[in-house]
Amino acid sequence: MSRRSGSADLPLHGGRVPAWLGQRMTRLGAVIAQAIVLEYGRDELLRRLAHPFWFQSFGAVMGMDWHSSGITTSVIGALKRGLAPLAGELGLHVCGGRGRHSRATPAELIAVGDRVGLDGADLARASRLVAKVDSAAVQDGFDLYLHGFIVADDGHWVVVQQGMNGSVKQARRYHWLSEGLASFVDAPHAAIEGMGQGQIVNLADRRAAASRERQLDLLGALGPSGIVRELSLMKPRPVRPAEPDAQALLPHLMMPAHHDVRTEDVIERRLHGALAAAADRGPKDFAELLLVPGIGARTVRSLAMVAEIIHGAPCRFSDPARFSLAHGGKDRHPYPVPTKVYDRTIEVMKTAVRTAKLGKEEELAAIRRLDVQSRRLEATATGPSVEALIGQERERSNDYGGRSVFGWEPPAYSSSHDAAGS
Repeated sequence: MSRRSGSADLPLHGGRVPAWLGQRMTRLGAVIAQAIVLEYGRDELLRRLAHPFWFQSFGAVMGMDWHSSGITTSVIGALKRGLAPLAGELGLHVCGGRGRHSRATPAELIAVGDRVGLDGADLARASRLVAKVDSAAVQDGFDLYLHGFIVADDGHWVVVQQGMNGSVKQARRYHWLSEGLASFVDAPHAAIEGMGQGQIVNLADRRAAASRERQLDLLGALGPSGIVRELSLMKPRPVRPAEPDAQALLPHLMMPAHHDVRTEDVIERRLHGALAAAADRGPKDFAELLLVPGIGARTVRSLAMVAEIIHGAPCRFSDPARFSLAHGGKDRHPYPVPTKVYDRTIEVMKTAVRTAKLGKEEELAAIRRLDVQSRRLEATATGPSVEALIGQERERSNDYGGRSVFGWEPPAYSSSHDAAGS
């Protein structure tokens, strides 16, 4: 039986990811992927990428705009760049992308198949079918412009693709997972993410099986001209109440249009749990790392959110905006990217992953305990409001190397603050 996982609707944003952020996203995305594979295996990483809420949170923790369509493009691009040098080690290959890169996906998959011994032609066929289903069989007003295909050496894969509707300035992201996939045309989606736009034609719905079969019968019996003649004789029929849609019961992410992060976008008890865990566990579990110049409480706070991305259950990602409080956003929402903190987060994660590969799992285990402690403290922890925390970050942005598409952040005021506390 095929497996659906959800869908997502996102405000359609233009612009490009600046090189200074794209390079960091590449490094952080790759090391988080490595940590997940080390802890849970390749299939679990594919399942996470097929979950629309986790995917959005993953992009947010990497400093991309937390709610926009750009997360899809930037995450696929970062993974493609970051995992390419690790393909032999992890057995994962990221193909496709936006525009011309999406059209090159079949050729890339054939090349991957030749290298690792998979049926590249079959993978290319799967890629084309996935794109056709979401562009032709599902007619929801969104034109596909991005197609990312991540395949493992064992042939398991996930597809994340996105369409745009320029008239309403929205994007819709579709997630597919090969695990349990029995048919490309009978309820195949792992996820479809987007706001309702009225009635749509979805010939990939399981309830449309009879319609698909009848269409083939009509085409064979009548031919194209006969079908046109029959359509002209049809009269409208009363509309029956719709049956419950199984897709409506699946995770469906609907991101708001506002760019700023607001209190209602964040589950504060989870935020306070992460802040409390960073304050409580950081000095105990990161004793050696804290001796490295510049690794301080602010970095441990970001690590608590990265830890949740690695270890959190699906229900933990219902508020993707919370993860933007780890490393900010390129457009200064919720605040400028704290590049010094970001770089130290990458440094800690790379050290933890590198030592875990050598059989020394202390640092990676410490990150896991940080996530466990965050959940334990949620029921009792208190802390600043979302607005207060954002205000504090903006006040210290210059100390943390704050940067956005508008440039470096100037000092908020004259102070003796230095970056040693980051």
